[in-house]
Amino acid sequence: MDLPPDTPQEPGAGLDRRAELSEFLRTRRARLKPGDVGLPDFARHRRVPGLRREELAQLAGVSVAYYTRLEQGNGRNVSAEVLDSIARALRLTDAEHAHLVHLAKPKQHKKKPVARTQQVRPALRHLLDAMDGVPAYVVGRRSDILAWNRMAAALFGDWARLPAQERNWARLVFLNPEYRDLYLDWEKKAADMVAYLRMDAGCRPDDPRLSALVGELSVKSEEFRRLWAAHDVKEKSYGVKRMRHPLVGELTLSFETFRLADDGEQALVTYHAEPGSASAEALRLLASWGADARHPGTGASTPST
Repeated sequence: MDLPPDTPQEPGAGLDRRAELSEFLRTRRARLKPGDVGLPDFARHRRVPGLRREELAQLAGVSVAYYTRLEQGNGRNVSAEVLDSIARALRLTDAEHAHLVHLAKPKQHKKKPVARTQQVRPALRHLLDAMDGVPAYVVGRRSDILAWNRMAAALFGDWARLPAQERNWARLVFLNPEYRDLYLDWEKKAADMVAYLRMDAGCRPDDPRLSALVGELSVKSEEFRRLWAAHDVKEKSYGVKRMRHPLVGELTLSFETFRLADDGEQALVTYHAEPGSASAEALRLLASWGADARHPGTGASTPST
């Protein structure tokens, strides 16, 4: 199954990269306590949460004025070495370090049409269809769902039933009540989803479609607004999800994410259960139902292409 070409949208402004850089540094500094970095903590005399700018600048080996300019969003001419020092001082994760670099030193891309549609290679679609017992899908920019197999439809719902613009993980998680019921740890799923979207925004802050998505979710979801304001970032990699399916009940599934070598903006995501487990048996049952597993009253489905 494939996502049809993007529906044309009105062009809009992207995210403010300087504001993003400023808020990201401020929130990373605020989460650190002096004791975390070996400094004396005189909490009663501190008027701001976390480290002061002066303390962070000292730890990073830069002047206070230099760091202040950077935290105000002025990353012009900052060196990779200085960013590395600041990342170490802030105790950034690898994903956060990469996000800082994306914001402070954005790559210059050739101008591309705003409505350029991501294409899934035919061979990759065939691979999805061949993964008969494994829920799998391809996700692209802005968490758009580009293609999926029968098992993904059986587990998550048949995305072919949705309008093309709603085939987006962020919209599903925050705006579709069925996904609150599906994920037993919905709050964790929601936080991860926002962190993935933040990472995407750091790579492409000038993407008007992403900006429109963030704006829509901010208006419609209080939880999204709160999580977006935290400026947490994370790369989707691997982990475990606990779900409650309307047909087979609770499942514990491991997921793996594989970035495509020829297109880093697309990733293949697969789910599997521990061999011999109740979840593995549940997946086998779902495989027999196919895409209609989330609509049991309609009967078993036939494979889709």
